[in-house]
Amino acid sequence: MPTPVNVAVIYYSSTGTVATIARAMAGDAERAGAHVRLRRAAELAPQAAIDSNPAWAENVTATADIPEVSQDDMAWADAVIFGSPTRYGNITAQLKQFIDTLGGMWQAGQLADKVYSGFTSTATAHGGQESTLLALYNTIHHFGGILVTPGYTDPTKFVDGNPYGTSHIAGQGDIPVGEQTLTAARVQAERVVKFTRAIKAGLAAEG
Repeated sequence: MPTPVNVAVIYYSSTGTVATIARAMAGDAERAGAHVRLRRAAELAPQAAIDSNPAWAENVTATADIPEVSQDDMAWADAVIFGSPTRYGNITAQLKQFIDTLGGMWQAGQLADKVYSGFTSTATAHGGQESTLLALYNTIHHFGGILVTPGYTDPTKFVDGNPYGTSHIAGQGDIPVGEQTLTAARVQAERVVKFTRAIKAGLAAEG
């Protein structure tokens, strides 16, 4: 029997692009044999700001069934895939706020030796996709986590061109998530599950 693997896909999305990728990533990890929790970071923006953007308000309603992330999800997970749109080349305040609540778990060593990976979206082709993922990965080094990125390990990666993680150019919300991004998400999710299973089995064998 293959080693059981728990994967948490934890994301923030305002207008829905990252939410779409997160759902795809969760489904791909499940099809690869993992137990999966899909979780969203709590919204920090005022309701007036949300209501001012129809796409934002629509996404809030569309994802209301997805539970908000908690520290229990981090404890449960063998692997965590974080997703966030870029904000000035960095992750969103909403996702960062959740990560900043994990100090106690970090001090207790509960975030170390897990697999981590990330995905993002931007409005433009050079809008901070790589810097956002690299900024996210700085945190993983502090956790003592194990980064599993897609790299150029699959021929499709030479099409989407981002070895750091799945990324999507959304324009002003008028470029939907398509086959290229969905393929990148599948490759990344399968790779995360593969290496999480191998690492977990190896650690168990060491006793």
